[in-house]
Amino acid sequence: MTNAPRAVLAAAFAPADTAVLAARRFTTEVMTAWAAVSVMASAEHLAGELSSQVIDEPFEVVWSHLGDSVQIEVRQRGVPEKTPAAPTVPVEEWGVTFAGQTRTHWVRLRLPEAGGPATGEWAIGEPSRGPLWMGFLANASDLLAGTLDPGMVPAIISQIVVPRLASWCAVYTWGDDGGPQRPAYVWHADERRIDALREELDTVRIPQAGGTLQVGDSQMLVIPLLARGRALGVMCLGRPDRFAEDAFQYAEDIGRRAALALDNARLYATQAAANRALQRSLLPPGEPGEIPGLDPAVVYEPAGETNEVGGDFYDLFAARDGAWRFAVGDVCGTGPEAAAVTGLARHTLRLLAREGYGIAAVLDRLNQAILDEGDRARFLTLLHGELVPAASGFDASLVSAGHPEALRLRPSGLVETVVTSQSLLGVFPEATFKAETVHLDPGDVLLAVTDGVTERRRDGRLLDDDGGLAKLFAECVGLSARAVAERIRRAVQDFAPDPSADDMAIVVLRAR
Repeated sequence: MTNAPRAVLAAAFAPADTAVLAARRFTTEVMTAWAAVSVMASAEHLAGELSSQVIDEPFEVVWSHLGDSVQIEVRQRGVPEKTPAAPTVPVEEWGVTFAGQTRTHWVRLRLPEAGGPATGEWAIGEPSRGPLWMGFLANASDLLAGTLDPGMVPAIISQIVVPRLASWCAVYTWGDDGGPQRPAYVWHADERRIDALREELDTVRIPQAGGTLQVGDSQMLVIPLLARGRALGVMCLGRPDRFAEDAFQYAEDIGRRAALALDNARLYATQAAANRALQRSLLPPGEPGEIPGLDPAVVYEPAGETNEVGGDFYDLFAARDGAWRFAVGDVCGTGPEAAAVTGLARHTLRLLAREGYGIAAVLDRLNQAILDEGDRARFLTLLHGELVPAASGFDASLVSAGHPEALRLRPSGLVETVVTSQSLLGVFPEATFKAETVHLDPGDVLLAVTDGVTERRRDGRLLDDDGGLAKLFAECVGLSARAVAERIRRAVQDFAPDPSADDMAIVVLRAR
């Protein structure tokens, strides 16, 4: 019978030779936090074995505490269903499961101390704990620093201190709504008592300044979580007997580190949310809808965990009677300065199109608008075009301002460059632009990308070296626009094992 997990701690790892050591280090921190020292050597060995089999792609290590055992899962997406090697250390069970595109290799270890005392292997009051405590505190700090999810920090805090310092822990976080006090996370060495503990805590007013009080049959120690001069919450520790004198010092040590980790996670989450909101504001509000005679598709993938604003952008919008305009651009740099140019470019393109300006005239004016930004200006590469329905297919007017070449794929498999690169935007005040015209027959496909595609790098080689993008595009004969875009996106991902450090935008326009 499988018990429900008592606790879960997880970490993600990028493909690298150091990933195995990092996974073993994470396992040491987890076993230390769970007071599972007796299986630490086996757990580290398993983490190393399992992760060494998957280091060519990003993977996640998930440790679950099942009460009488611990289980490691190594999860990876989009990998072939290969048979993993069996563990070389004695284990309770192991196996492989698949869910969608995720493959999970899992191993379960029995805990010899299952059913032992709640205080685990290190009882409060044990003499001569100085070196042991310092090592534990270092591992606890690494665990806390390893997450930037504000919701995970209270769970990690609780699992660190139980059973090391207390029989149970409740972490409260203060919000700005002034609502009732409710613990963000409650943990007990005996998981069967968690619900009863929650009910008991609902009747207690927690002193935000800290202190000690009696809760049921437990003495409760309240440690404020203070970081950068702000009160973020409290950590409440409880045990049936009284806390030893040095427990206060140890709890305060953990509290300081926990508060800083919580504050950092909140700051990170706030910045990430702001970045995502700003990034969304710089992109089209939605799909363009049905375009008569045209099959369009777009792929946009911002790079980085926080999706830092700036970088690449695209647009596709109605311009005048029956005509549509599109743009694919790449601003130099990231951050607020790049975002300012991105927003300026996208809104200028739409505004001047409504005023009836041709695409060359639009770029003339956009170039001057960027230069008018002064020290805040960033140069911009841009491919801008207009599609006008013709008797058969579309007439396309195109201007490339220093952007990666646009390609046309014929139904025969022939791939051609269809526009000549002109000056970058935001560099030369005297620059003027000239539109070029190309016809798209039914079945022709027009491809525009940013350098996140063409400059995808592996071992000093770029994806577009020796016409790599054109060769890839030639293999897309007969595919829909969506299938073409996905084929190129997948090829970019597969070209190198490391996650891309650059944004990627792909626009595919296929004449029906």
